[in-house]
Amino acid sequence: MSEQERVLAGRYKVGELIGRGGMADVFEGVDLRLGRKVAIKLLKSDLASDESFESRFAKEAQASAKMAHPTIVRIYDAGEESSTDSNGSQIKTPFIIMEYVNGRLLRDIMHDKKLSLKEAVDFAKGVLSALEVSHKAGIIHRDIKASNIMITNDGQVKVMDFGIARAIADSSETQAHTAGIVGTAQYFSPEQARGEVVDSRTDLYSMGVLLYEMLAGRPPFKGDTAVSVAYQHVSEKVPLPSEHNPEITPELDQVVLNALAKDREERFQTAEEFREHLLAAVRGESIPKTGFTPKTTVVSEQKALPTEVIDSVSADDFFKEIGIEYAAGEPTTSITVRERVAKDLPSPKLLWGVGSGVAVTLVGLIIWLVALGGAFSPIDSNSATGVEVADVAGELFADGSKTLKDQGLVVQRVAEVNDSVKEGLIIRTDPPSGRKVPAGTTIEVFVSSGKSESAVPLLAGLTEAEAKEALEKAGLTLGGITSVNSATIAKGEVIESVPAANEQVADGSAVKLLVSDGQVLVPSVVGMGATDARRAMEGTDVGFTAIVQPPATCSSGGGTAGTVIASQSIPPGLAAQMQTVTLTLNCIAGAATYTISFDANGADGGSAPSSITGTGAKTLPNEGTLTKTGFTFGGWTIGGDVYASGSSYTLSSNVTATAVWVAE
Repeated sequence: MSEQERVLAGRYKVGELIGRGGMADVFEGVDLRLGRKVAIKLLKSDLASDESFESRFAKEAQASAKMAHPTIVRIYDAGEESSTDSNGSQIKTPFIIMEYVNGRLLRDIMHDKKLSLKEAVDFAKGVLSALEVSHKAGIIHRDIKASNIMITNDGQVKVMDFGIARAIADSSETQAHTAGIVGTAQYFSPEQARGEVVDSRTDLYSMGVLLYEMLAGRPPFKGDTAVSVAYQHVSEKVPLPSEHNPEITPELDQVVLNALAKDREERFQTAEEFREHLLAAVRGESIPKTGFTPKTTVVSEQKALPTEVIDSVSADDFFKEIGIEYAAGEPTTSITVRERVAKDLPSPKLLWGVGSGVAVTLVGLIIWLVALGGAFSPIDSNSATGVEVADVAGELFADGSKTLKDQGLVVQRVAEVNDSVKEGLIIRTDPPSGRKVPAGTTIEVFVSSGKSESAVPLLAGLTEAEAKEALEKAGLTLGGITSVNSATIAKGEVIESVPAANEQVADGSAVKLLVSDGQVLVPSVVGMGATDARRAMEGTDVGFTAIVQPPATCSSGGGTAGTVIASQSIPPGLAAQMQTVTLTLNCIAGAATYTISFDANGADGGSAPSSITGTGAKTLPNEGTLTKTGFTFGGWTIGGDVYASGSSYTLSSNVTATAVWVAE
């Protein structure tokens, strides 16, 4: 059976090949039960027997299944298909059923054209959102690159291929201990190249390489071999992206360099922090990283010197100590500055004295200013001076931001959940509109991020009433209900929800339910081999218990039971779930035999030859001892035809050969 004609687990029809990877092939497919298009990932046959690849393939399904987010390709199902080859050997084919994405690989898009700064930033935001979700789920991707990211036809980012992902809890295992360094050299972090322990910041480095590539149109490092590229990631300084694209701002340059720091302690510490700095850079702002603590230089302990009593100093001595020559009796206006020499440096006693005097003076000045503080009036925000903050509420951020910047103000965007203001529109500003502020004041612009969101609760296994109650508690509503077949979920219970459990949706959103109708679609297995027929009936989509039995009257008729199913006790079509079906094998009849009987035809002496039994060509005998007075034996007649003795006759039915007598 060709790949295009295969049906996995009795449910997923395999269509055309749409992609190839180092570990698996991806096919377009159809979920026959739900009638939706899916992508089917099949582990390559030459790798299916390798436990390490099989384990990695299974980990991809498990890792992706933990995450439900629009920026991550969803995993619907996974399993293993078994079949028997012509030699009778068992063949395993692990598969993953994934969301079908209408779009293109980011790698192909970058190959066809140069991305604009806006496209590069938008795509980076999507990937960072996916990494934020995966890291919070405890999963490190470890292979972020352009060929593992798809862009849908409407511009949505989809991160896929968690084939070498690892749980953060397991990241203490180094790359060298996992059958070699994994990942792609062009996007290697220094710790990956050295085979060291990886963590979530490893993904952020790879994301930095991808951002560099999207902005500059080329990766930060190139080389003839993967080893040379990996070496540069470890030891070479990263050139500024703006060297290859003059449109890149210094703020964007700095974000990229922060992401590509060799020391991961100096990188962004979370995907969220990376995204915030990227958005700030787009706005022309630069904000400090919060996750990095500068290395501390330890200074040797300095012991305090004991307090010294300072002797009184004469006026002449005082001026000499500070480097001024003062002639006794001269007016003070005749003071001249002379060159300082080492011996003229002020003594420690004088420095202590002057320092103490200055300190006392400063303290007194501060007290005086505080005491007079009430005499100073605060700036009146409604005075005639300053810039009046424009009213930009209800505008798009880009428009409102331009208005405020044209007023000479600094804009800082702040996202805020709002149930009444449409996502992307400005809610308010702080200071508020109408307030007069000095030019250059920072204005916080609060932009609606849409309605507050809630996670869809896990509804599988609940009744319709229980599911409705759970949705209401979560601030959601019950949408449409679709009855679908299920082999295991009892009639009336929820199979899954749309959107799926744990997906974030706006408060008040309607959630659709797929509810079991208690039935399954029974396939026709007549003509199939017993092994394949049993697997089809006992698969996850049917769930029957199958009993294979021989035909009832076959052996008594000399036949033997075959290996092909001749009939099934439950006919094809819809039937109640969880039944037992009986599959009856075909009967192979025994070898057929036929007989030639010989008729003496009036002979008056002797006896006819013995009958001949069998099939196929048979040699006809002579008359044997038969005699008939006045006649000579002339052969045998069978079915009206005359055959001489010694001639061949093909035996295919029971016949009688009659002797022919010729008069003398």
